[in-house]
Amino acid sequence: VQLVESGGGLVQPGGSLRLSCAASGFTFSSYGMRWYRQALGKERELVASISRAGSSTDYADSVKGRFTISRANAKMTVYLQMNSLKPEDTAVYYCYVRWMSRDYWGQGTQVTVSS
Repeated sequence: VQLVESGGGLVQPGGSLRLSCAASGFTFSSYGMRWYRQALGKERELVASISRAGSSTDYADSVKGRFTISRANAKMTVYLQMNSLKPEDTAVYYCYVRWMSRDYWGQGTQVTVSS
């Protein structure tokens, strides 16, 4: 199993970024996917999750109405569209899947929201 995130960077408050997570090594369309984030000095927190077919999504209260998780099963990719970014969204963002009773994480992509 391999998860590779991309799309992070430096953005001004109020700006947008789109994160991608390319998956391989498992039957992508059979598993729910999640995005987590970890800010410096804080615990990792769940940001958003999506069901296998993409018909069900869930979000942390702190990002509801600003972030959108989606997936393209044919491309084995999950996305996180982040709008109206705030400085408190600054963190390393990780893609996650639980496969065969094990947890798999990507290497993370840094998102920095600053003027």
